Amino acid sequence: MLAETICSAVSAAGLGIAAVTAYRKRFMAAARITAYALVPVGLVMTGVVEWLTGIVFNPTVWIGFGLLGLAWLILATTRAVERRSLGGAGGPAKKAKAGPSSPEAVAPAASKPSLGTPPPAPAPADDFSDIEAILKKHGI
Repeated sequence: MLAETICSAVSAAGLGIAAVTAYRKRFMAAARITAYALVPVGLVMTGVVEWLTGIVFNPTVWIGFGLLGLAWLILATTRAVERRSLGGAGGPAKKAKAGPSSPEAVAPAASKPSLGTPPPAPAPADDFSDIEAILKKHGI
């Protein structure tokens, strides 16, 4: 009952502000204020306010939220423990799959790159002369 009275008072105040705004010839702003002022009364008339107050002021609902939070915490903890144990020595050992990269699967006349050893990376070009010139130009 109190929430409905407060919503009605807020709507009445909003409609009063809209009337003053319309008196000042700001009709677009007055129309927006009127629309916002009618929202609380609409919520009261549809029963949304009563439903929300029933949820907020009911201790059983809060106990239910607490139980949901506890369940989420337990699930998150067990998942974290499970992930940690799978990554360590306690988890099942993963067997290496013998694929075509193993030496037994290579043809006898295969070249060196096909044996699975990566080619040496090219040496990075040490061509920083243009950067050095710019830095010297700026006195750095």
